[in-house]
Amino acid sequence: MDSGPLSPASCRVRGGQLRTQDEARFRAFVEDRRGALLRTAYLLCGDRHDAEDLTQATLIKVYTAWGRVSEADNPDGYVRRVLVNTHHSRARRRRVSEFLTDRLPDRAGLDSTAALAGRSVLMAALARLPITQRTVVVLRYWEGRPDVEVAQILGKPVGTVRSRAARGLARLREDPHMADLITRRPAPAQRTTEARS
Repeated sequence: MDSGPLSPASCRVRGGQLRTQDEARFRAFVEDRRGALLRTAYLLCGDRHDAEDLTQATLIKVYTAWGRVSEADNPDGYVRRVLVNTHHSRARRRRVSEFLTDRLPDRAGLDSTAALAGRSVLMAALARLPITQRTVVVLRYWEGRPDVEVAQILGKPVGTVRSRAARGLARLREDPHMADLITRRPAPAQRTTEARS
């Protein structure tokens, strides 16, 4: 059994004992989804250690409310909403700028230098977005969740999610550091003209 900081065994809190059956379901849930939760937390925080702390805090909250979580229509969405809300609470408390480095967490497999540099630029650009826009961009475009699901996770109307996504993408496009990463497509009229030639 895994005994790291994000293992199911490390999520036990005093006075919050679960029944054996619920404990087993909680452990299975954590083992199945902790990697995805940690990735989302990393994208929101921009720092591996903060992401681990955020994920751990989220799992502790979920553990203490596992009865409600396991009975929810979408337990994964419920947990992601706890993750996002916990992140927003922490960000409000800090209110200091974060220092992001170019170092990314270790990843399996080979990765080209250009891809690493591009990822570093993207992570820094994401960190410069306001927290609400960053959250929507990460959930919508990095994780590929539909607008409706992102709205449910954030507890916001779908229109709000779409407008924050549009503003976030616009800010990323306007970011001078992102210029090398963004390839602009020709306008539809130019493609039509080229096709006729």
